Amino acid sequence: MSEQQSLAKGALSALESTIMGIAGTSPAFTVAVTTGTIYAAIGPLSVGSLLYSGVIMLGIMFAFAKLNRVMPDAGAAFAWVGKVFGPTWGFFAGWGLMVASVVFMVSATLPAATATLLLLAPDQVENTPLVTAIAAIWLTLVTWIVLRGIKHASTAQVTVTVIEAVIVVALLAAAVYWFGSHPAHVPSAAWVSPASFTFKSFADGAIVSVFFYWGWDVTMNLGEETEPEDASKGAFWAMINLIVFFVILMTVVLIALSDKEIAAANTNVLYAISAKIFPAPWSYLVVLATVLSTVGALETQILQFSRSMYSMARADVLPPFCAAVHRDWQTPWVATLVIWALGLVLLFGASYMPSVAEILQSSIEAIGLQICFYMGLTGYASAWHFRTLLRTDLREAFTHVIMPLIGALFMTGVAVWVIPTFSQAVLVVGIGGLLSGFLPLLLWAAWKAWVRRPVAT
Repeated sequence: MSEQQSLAKGALSALESTIMGIAGTSPAFTVAVTTGTIYAAIGPLSVGSLLYSGVIMLGIMFAFAKLNRVMPDAGAAFAWVGKVFGPTWGFFAGWGLMVASVVFMVSATLPAATATLLLLAPDQVENTPLVTAIAAIWLTLVTWIVLRGIKHASTAQVTVTVIEAVIVVALLAAAVYWFGSHPAHVPSAAWVSPASFTFKSFADGAIVSVFFYWGWDVTMNLGEETEPEDASKGAFWAMINLIVFFVILMTVVLIALSDKEIAAANTNVLYAISAKIFPAPWSYLVVLATVLSTVGALETQILQFSRSMYSMARADVLPPFCAAVHRDWQTPWVATLVIWALGLVLLFGASYMPSVAEILQSSIEAIGLQICFYMGLTGYASAWHFRTLLRTDLREAFTHVIMPLIGALFMTGVAVWVIPTFSQAVLVVGIGGLLSGFLPLLLWAAWKAWVRRPVAT
């Protein structure tokens, strides 16, 4: 091992960056587990909500992309917010991302394990020890791939994403062919008409839409391992593809499934569609796609956490050993093992301690708050950093200042709207997770002050 602070610069292409961004949102997994939630909130307006929320999220994407071009950093939000608003705000931007990533380790690995058993041993899906063990195996396997180097991680990500995409696109095409002539819901322009929304319906839909689009920003955490121009292109094309994909997929879900079927499907609408068209075992291919999608999202969250911790330690706001880079693999190995260990602790805690499990059941809402926090701060940072463009170049100001500011205000509005509805469990994970950052921040500051204190002579 080595302490040299150097990642594999320029290792990823624009195409690889784009695929990383797409996989980071875990499209099949997200749609499978979240469609029921957004449909229960606003019904067919889910299509328009995903469209408009995606366009607004483009503002945040522009903030990340423009800041990455002038100061690429593995810490992304941490580095940029710290540069613009000061180190404390930067620390909490990075901390918000890291907490969200750790919580996601559990909210993703357990469903992945359950889906794995559904494919291999359906009669064991209620076996808690076995589900937990398989979840731990998935987490360990993905961590090992990420540890071995960014090219290994990229190859694995491209492979699982291509397989996932082929399965899901085939399912969508089959659903349109099968149900197009007798849709469960007749497509309507009202689904995307701005006039169909009230403030409440738009806000309720936006809260869930944030979860749909989270993860594309891994492209920016890999900014030091990608050419700055390629990383920005990757983020842009990932977002464009995701907006189109989610809008089409939600439309197909409405064509294929009735209200009752969507409610009954609960957290697996894709399988519900597949089961209506294909006989077993072919219908289980979509379960495979969901597993692969989840594994891809795990990988990107490990990448985001480890790169953020590496950058924060390099900047001396966390202990320097967290910035250790493996000599041969050129990965931040200590930071990668930290999220692996934390994920295992929470995983086994959620499986065997009812109180922890109850808290983590609310993780999606809590993660949403943390997303709004760090992405919103980055949007404000871009708007402030490039504010002089408003006087010199309005065209450039649109993507550097205006769109990021709109995105940041959107994130702030979503957070303000949802906080009063939070349960105690959500507050513990969401706000408590953010506030817990004061502990390492203050302890490390106190340690540095004590070590560097003047010695009396």
